[in-house]
Amino acid sequence: MTESTRDIKRHIKGINSIKQITKAMELVASARLKRARDRMEKARPYYNTVYDSIMEVLNQVGNIDHPYLKVRDVKKSLYIVVTADRGLAGGFNSNINRLVESEIKDNKENVSLITVGTKARDYFRKREYNILSDLVGMTENPTFGHARSIANIALEAYRQEEVDEVKIVYTEFVSTITQKPKVIKLLPSDSLKADEKREKRAIVEFEPSSDEVLDYLIPKYIQSVVYGALIESSCSQQGARMTAMKNATDNAEEMIDDLQLTYNKARQAAITTEITEIVTGAEALK
Repeated sequence: MTESTRDIKRHIKGINSIKQITKAMELVASARLKRARDRMEKARPYYNTVYDSIMEVLNQVGNIDHPYLKVRDVKKSLYIVVTADRGLAGGFNSNINRLVESEIKDNKENVSLITVGTKARDYFRKREYNILSDLVGMTENPTFGHARSIANIALEAYRQEEVDEVKIVYTEFVSTITQKPKVIKLLPSDSLKADEKREKRAIVEFEPSSDEVLDYLIPKYIQSVVYGALIESSCSQQGARMTAMKNATDNAEEMIDDLQLTYNKARQAAITTEITEIVTGAEALK
């Protein structure tokens, strides 16, 4: 066997090893995606119940002057940026980071960030953005406790008028192969407004008051929206990683096929050369 065929054989072996890794990562991502989708389905009834309760209160008392609903001139903004802690997920992280930068544009000095995931933290820290808080190590398995911590930081900054609006940027899960970067305004929320079309009940009494009921419900609503975004992002991350690893596995198989063909040709050429040399040597001895 010539040096050339030995090199090809080693190359095939190396790519086979990589293919085994990418295939294993694809299977792991698939299992994690299933668990994340189950969590997402379980979280929706809670979110819908909280939202309906807030709308019921607002519908009875009308547009009240609540601190979390009050619209102010936007001078300073807070963005909650949700990425992953790991790479190998195609354009999942870079798409979010680019979307945030396009939103901020030239207003960097008036923007604060809450980064979720090491990919957002490292990206914006390197570019010297003002990071109010960063959370890592929970993007693949987020809990409501994580969402509550993130939301409470944002709620406090808005209540203290340190920022005039709060937005969350995450990746919406459309399907296993399709994920969409998305921006939602959390505060002041456009969705939290009295609905004139909604039928009012005859008599509704709030204890101790409608303001205090909203003091409890609105943070719960914001927390549940953040939790939903974390779960959507978790699903999207695993879907993107599964697709990326599948593509890598498919590419490895194509490379192995091409190298195997090259190896066979090189081996055939070497055998032909050896036969020619034997025949030539035999002829020379006659």
